[in-house]
Amino acid sequence: MTDTISSDLLVYTIPSHEGGQRLDKALAQAWPDQSRSRLKSLIEAGHLAIGGRTLTDVSYRVKPGDRAILRIPPPEPAVPEAESITLEVLYEDNDLLVINKPAGMVVHPAAGNQTGTLVNALLAHCGDSLSGIGGVKRPGIVHRLDKDTSGAMVVAKNDITHRALSTLFAEDKDNIERTYIAAVWGRPTPLTGEIEGAIGRSPRNRKKMAVVAHGGKYALTRYKTIKSRDDSLASLVECRLATGRTHQIRVHMTHIGHSLVCDPAYGSTRSLKGLDDEAKSVLNAFGKQALHAQTLGFLHPITGNFISLSAPIPTPLMEVLRSLNLYQR
Repeated sequence: MTDTISSDLLVYTIPSHEGGQRLDKALAQAWPDQSRSRLKSLIEAGHLAIGGRTLTDVSYRVKPGDRAILRIPPPEPAVPEAESITLEVLYEDNDLLVINKPAGMVVHPAAGNQTGTLVNALLAHCGDSLSGIGGVKRPGIVHRLDKDTSGAMVVAKNDITHRALSTLFAEDKDNIERTYIAAVWGRPTPLTGEIEGAIGRSPRNRKKMAVVAHGGKYALTRYKTIKSRDDSLASLVECRLATGRTHQIRVHMTHIGHSLVCDPAYGSTRSLKGLDDEAKSVLNAFGKQALHAQTLGFLHPITGNFISLSAPIPTPLMEVLRSLNLYQR
């Protein structure tokens, strides 16, 4: 029975029917807001007491009447530093926010990108509204966009929301809607279709992904051609993800012979030969894949409401579409 629940203290008395269970399993069932891995780390760090003594063995078999007291330490400061970086916020409440990530912004700090990342910006933007993800005061990244892909991203502010959204994105595709727009070379045939193919590391270049016969993860992209140039040199397509694999749209469109315009990893410059000098200048200056996460819809794990948001197309990408005669008002 749960006797007391507060923000920093959890107390649970083991009922008779739960006797003999592992400690971490019994407490994960009693306190579903805490993940089993999180409980394991807290127990092993010495934050749990039973019968007045500290217990650090997660495999301890609980006995009926055991009174478990868990003290939850305050969230540790995040290792990345908060930086005052302007963010375009599409939606925000106490549990999550959705931003329009700009192209060129890395999501996580890493070697070579310790500052100026989305996480650095979110730490400053969210401030005290972050209650801790896995015991660390940091934003919960649910899904990612490549550095040079712009568009809508949802971020969790607390552990409960983070776990719920992560499960939703991984398992409940019926309550997730992700739509991207992309400029691609050529005119897809058929104009509307599905691209199915497992994605894994390219056997020819381990830094790239590819559709592979063995060892990849199942991936499905649904696409629709929105507009094509009269000369069929390039097209604007809408892609809907049924799965979320690394570089999925870029790999799948390349796989069917229609790589993204300006894609430095998977694209080709041979099509520039059919463009006028002004268009060539715009595309050469753009220098990244013409891809934007335009809409994001999901079931809010706390309110139960379905949220659907649209991220405005950034000006540089609009210029690319205009130069290719593909811009849709």
